[in-house]
Amino acid sequence: MHSNPYIKPKRSHTSILMLDVIIALLPLIIVAYLAYGYKALVLLAISCCAALVTDLIFGTLFLKNKKTVLDGTAIITALLLAFTISPATPWYIVAFGASAAVLFGKIVWGGLGKNKFNPALVGREFMVAFFPAIMGSATIWITKPLINISHHNFFPGLKNEYLAEYLSGILYSPHGAMGEYSLVAIALGGLYLLFRNRISWHIPVSLLLVFLSCFWILDTGEHLNFSMGGVLLGAIFMATDMPSSPTNWQGKLYYGSKIGLVAFVLILGNVSFEYMSYSILILNGFSYKISEVFKPTAWGTKLNLGKKTEHIFLLSLAILGVTLAVMSLHYYLLVHWLIYAYIIYSILKFTGSHIKKIANPI
Repeated sequence: MHSNPYIKPKRSHTSILMLDVIIALLPLIIVAYLAYGYKALVLLAISCCAALVTDLIFGTLFLKNKKTVLDGTAIITALLLAFTISPATPWYIVAFGASAAVLFGKIVWGGLGKNKFNPALVGREFMVAFFPAIMGSATIWITKPLINISHHNFFPGLKNEYLAEYLSGILYSPHGAMGEYSLVAIALGGLYLLFRNRISWHIPVSLLLVFLSCFWILDTGEHLNFSMGGVLLGAIFMATDMPSSPTNWQGKLYYGSKIGLVAFVLILGNVSFEYMSYSILILNGFSYKISEVFKPTAWGTKLNLGKKTEHIFLLSLAILGVTLAVMSLHYYLLVHWLIYAYIIYSILKFTGSHIKKIANPI
C-alpha cells in the first residue's frame, strides 16, 4: 500500500541521487587508475560485484525486495569501501568487506535509508576485525613497486621548486588508500555534490575547520601522522551519509565539528589508520540524539537556553567517554569485540523487527 498524495518530484528519485554520487567519485576512480592501472579497477570491480550480489540475495531473502539492488547504494558503498583500503589488499578480503558492508550496514537495518552507521566504514571495520594480521600489516601499504605513474611535476614553469612540488602533490600523490591520491579530485567531487544539492556544506566545513584548528592551536602537526586525503574523503563522502547524520543544520555543524575533534584526539592517542573510521562511526551512534538536541524550536515556543546547554554538555561528555573507551580498546587490540557485539545486536534487532511485523501485519 502506498501513502498519499501519490506525487513523485522530478529528478529526485533515489537512483538519480546515487548516480550523482557515482559521478562525483569518477575523478577518484580515474586517479586510482593512473596510479595503479587495472589492479585498482579490478579491486573496485570485485568490491562492486560482491556488494551487488549480496544486496540482491539478502535483499530478496530478508526484505522481500528484488529491486533494492537497483537503487545504487550498493555500488556507492563498494566504491567508498575500496577507496579506504590499500590497492595491495587481497581480493577475497575486499569481497568479504563489501558483502559485510551491505549485509550488516544496510540490510539488517531494514534497507535503504534506515542504516544507523555508514555502511562502507562498517565493512572496513569487519575487514580489520576478521583479517587483523593482513589488514594490520605494513606490507599491504608498501605499494611503490605497483605504481604506474609516480610523482609528476605539473608546474615545470614555477621557479620555486618547493611550491611546484607542493602543488603537484595536491593534484596527485599515489600513496595511502586508493581514494587519497588527489585532494583536487576529492574536492571536485565534493563541489559537484554541493552544486547538485546532494550534500550541505555544514558537516565538511565544520569538520575540517575543527580538525585543522586543533593542529594549529596545539602546534603538533609535525609530530603526528595523518592523511589529508583521507580526512577530506571522510569529510565529504562518509560523514555526509544522509541516514547516519543529523537532519538539521545546527546538528550538522555540531556533528561535523565533533568528528573533527574526535579524529584529532584519536590521532593524539596513536590510532594510526582508523582515526577517521572510528570518529565517523562514533558520531553515527549519536546522530539521532544530536538531531533531537538541536531540533528547531517550535514557532511560539520560548527557547530554554539553560536546558539546551545542559543537554549539549552531557552529549559532549558522552561522546568523549565513548571516544576514550574506543581508544582503550584499540590500544589493547580489543576493538574486534565491538564488531562481534555489533553483529549480535544488529541480528537481534533485525529479528525483533520482523517478529513485530508478523504480530502486527497492519
